[in-house]
Amino acid sequence: MRVIKRKTLREFYSKHPTAKVPLECWFAEAKMAKWAKPSDIKGKYRSADFLKGNRVVFDIKGNDYRLVVKIAYKPGIIFIRFVGTHKEYDRINAETI
Repeated sequence: MRVIKRKTLREFYSKHPTAKVPLECWFAEAKMAKWAKPSDIKGKYRSADFLKGNRVVFDIKGNDYRLVVKIAYKPGIIFIRFVGTHKEYDRINAETI
């Protein structure tokens, strides 16, 4: 998969150093993945939540952080839409961000 906006991850973990390793691990796994449908993701990430508009919410570092992505399955592109603390996540609408 091609991941768009890795810079968003870097900016986040520069402020939250404990997120660096889990986000970099997620990035490496996502980059190597061949997700064609939501069930492909669910097989690896049991706690992932699927929203309308092909958005997926990943729990990062034991649910300390949330990562929202939008996936274009056919061309294999992941767009990072949001990364933040659980508290910050509660203040957004993950279906529209």
